[in-house]
Amino acid sequence: MLDYMSKILKFVIGRLRGVRYAFKGVLMLLKTEPSIQVQAVIGILMTGLGFYFHITPLEWMMQIFAIGLVMSIEGLNTTAEAIADFIHPDFHNKIGFIKDIAAGAVFIASITAVIIGVLIYFPYLR
Repeated sequence: MLDYMSKILKFVIGRLRGVRYAFKGVLMLLKTEPSIQVQAVIGILMTGLGFYFHITPLEWMMQIFAIGLVMSIEGLNTTAEAIADFIHPDFHNKIGFIKDIAAGAVFIASITAVIIGVLIYFPYLR
């Protein structure tokens, strides 16, 4: 029984460390990446609009999902760019291709978020 509890404690401590590293990553993104900073401000403004217009729980879910989607994909884009720059700091066509695809993924997520925002807020603005 003691061995089983020790394994559970070790598991929980490992997960808490993982959360600490993830939180550190979020803070690093917010401190160093202008695109994430802009998206965070937009997310805060959209959250304020949600409170102002008293959007429905379903609308909140969609809005939170859209904000999280854009910021998550931007974090992955930043990661892809950092890895590409680390591997090949000079210009290279294949590295440029990788960066363009990652930026395209952010663009798709952003357009999706804008569409969700229009669908949520257009009825409130009429």
